[in-house]
Amino acid sequence: MRELIAPLLAWYREGNPFALATVVRTWHSAPRQPGAAMAVSAAGEALGSVSGGCVEGAVYELAQQVLRTGVPELATYGVSDDDAFAVGLTCGGTLQVFVQPVTPEHFPEFPAIGESIRSSEPVAVATLLDGAANPGAHLLVTPAETGGALGSARLNEAVRDHARGMLALGSTGFLHIGADGEQRGDELSIFVESFAPPPRMLVFGAIDFAGAVARIGKFLGYHVTVCDARPVFATARRFPEADELVVMWPHQYLARTEVDERTVICVLTHDPKFDVPLLELALRTKAAYIGAMGSRRTHQDRLNRLRELGLTEPELARLSSPIGLDLGARTPEETAVSIAAEIVSLNWGGSGRRLAETDNPIHHPRG
Repeated sequence: MRELIAPLLAWYREGNPFALATVVRTWHSAPRQPGAAMAVSAAGEALGSVSGGCVEGAVYELAQQVLRTGVPELATYGVSDDDAFAVGLTCGGTLQVFVQPVTPEHFPEFPAIGESIRSSEPVAVATLLDGAANPGAHLLVTPAETGGALGSARLNEAVRDHARGMLALGSTGFLHIGADGEQRGDELSIFVESFAPPPRMLVFGAIDFAGAVARIGKFLGYHVTVCDARPVFATARRFPEADELVVMWPHQYLARTEVDERTVICVLTHDPKFDVPLLELALRTKAAYIGAMGSRRTHQDRLNRLRELGLTEPELARLSSPIGLDLGARTPEETAVSIAAEIVSLNWGGSGRRLAETDNPIHHPRG
């Protein structure tokens, strides 16, 4: 949705109806995760993808049907031994797609959702899928407000509380809940999609490797900050992809910036006067990933210095150093791929090994 929101808002405001198909649930090695979206306009134009090409044809046909009838549809696509090519999901797995019409009549909350996404303001959208007479009803949830309705006031309040918790974590998923919001009930199936601000990547050390890390961080969807105490190096000309450049001692900046469970920290200074006070703080934050560049000898020296500062072994165990996976990387760009691969692997619980050498599912649940 983030990638599609600008053209979809334009369609909506121009009075062009469209159908929005969203992956709401997956099983096994499905090609896309919940939240993947595809839109089909009344004129037949298609944007986005729900499966990387596997079932787009079938979803396109269903979207056209939804545009004709105005009735949302929940469809499941999978494979079996005798019909592996029936819907084209030849990569395996199963996915469930919800297709809904988007017009002022059917989805009046859409412009508000779109503007929140465009301005990077946190918003969650709860969509009623089945179990009631009004599938496709929406509840818009922000940290301070709600809009729309799924049903009774009690149901809206219960879903609001769940959605705010999911929004705080940036998570997207399913709720099964009672028709009047009962926590032990399961009559209703509700899909909650969180549009939290992009996670942060903090890159410390304005060296050539940092430029490559900033580029790949942006490619992965992070809000990238590059920080260095030396103004001659921390310049927009050297780091055009960075969202933010900060000229400050790294540990001082880290002490005054927000770090949450989705933040990744890449320490590329490999200079004790910068990285030791920085890592002393970083290893006590909630950051999802903390990596530091340097040789194995540098790493051992860092560990000794950090132990002298009182860091515990569990805290030190959070440090990924030398940073990155063993890819044999040499250039800044190759090193950035190595670092990004380690971040992705830890995020999703991957082994970091060649897929050809494993028999695990290709697509992992979040690690």
